[in-house]
Amino acid sequence: MSETGTGRREATVSDVARVARVSKATAARALGDYGAVSDAVRDRVQKAADELGYRPNALARTMSTGRSHTLGIIIGDIENPFFAKATRGAADVAAEAGYDLILSNSDEEPSVEAKAVAVQLAKQVDGLLIAPASSLEPGNLQPVLDAGRPLVLFDRTVPGVDVDAVITDNRAGARRLTELMLAAGHRRIAFISTLAHDGAFRTGEELSSSAVADRVIGFVETLGAAGIAHPESFVHLNARRDGVDVLAARLLDGEAAVTAIIASDSLIALAVFKAAQERGVLIPQQLSLAGFDDAPWMSLTTPGVTVVEQPIHEIGAQATRTLLHRIRGDGRPPETTVLAQTLVERGSVAAPPEG
Repeated sequence: MSETGTGRREATVSDVARVARVSKATAARALGDYGAVSDAVRDRVQKAADELGYRPNALARTMSTGRSHTLGIIIGDIENPFFAKATRGAADVAAEAGYDLILSNSDEEPSVEAKAVAVQLAKQVDGLLIAPASSLEPGNLQPVLDAGRPLVLFDRTVPGVDVDAVITDNRAGARRLTELMLAAGHRRIAFISTLAHDGAFRTGEELSSSAVADRVIGFVETLGAAGIAHPESFVHLNARRDGVDVLAARLLDGEAAVTAIIASDSLIALAVFKAAQERGVLIPQQLSLAGFDDAPWMSLTTPGVTVVEQPIHEIGAQATRTLLHRIRGDGRPPETTVLAQTLVERGSVAAPPEG
């Protein structure tokens, strides 16, 4: 046995082989879950390992099998409930398949994402799940492809990068929320996103997140079809940089105040809800509010907030299933899986105030 930091000797593969009465090579195959080993021998080796308190050396296992049995996941914002739930979906599927999940946070910054990719590859992960920080900058993904690691994108896509992706139908979701506001009689409807963007949004511009881009397109096209002039002027980006509370205050005050707001995620919706409360603006009597992603608080407030719910857990789970198929040698052409969204109507949408 080898010495540990506490002076206690740590069990080795040789120790396990001796107790299980098998060769070291057989014990290594049984413990590493590779090669041909009978069930009876595998059980005997595992029993010996448990008795000795054997802990596998992950680096040694990677060197001998070529697999680390770890997956990497890089998300945009660890504080966003969307990513927490998607990561849980990924972790559940990974664990069931015998894989560990290593988490990195890009903070939606391509430079931070590049470092995260390098760290994950250095950890010898068998494959990567990435919610790309930018749909317009594919460079960060190239090292993954160059390393021959399977890659699956989730929540967003990157045009020109030929890999699997799991997303939802954001354009349809935005249309449904916008149509709901229009049907209630609203004409001044704002769409708010934290997505970083230089200057005011102009129709036809490319946005750095395919998910937000699809929501903006669904929103703008629906307003335009309803005869709303200059619908792109109702798109408000950079909410993180400017402060959601500051932007919400600007949209709620003055003669040009909007009567309805569609939030691109639950954190934005919460900030708008708080801003309305602080100003004594009643929801839905004076302001209608709806958004994406059904956070727990949205059904507990008075009124509850109308949302387009995404199958967030399933996004992470499906992306991981796809990644595991690729790791196991699935050579079919890459596919983009589009999951449906569901409208959940509560009490936060009503007709606009008169006057």
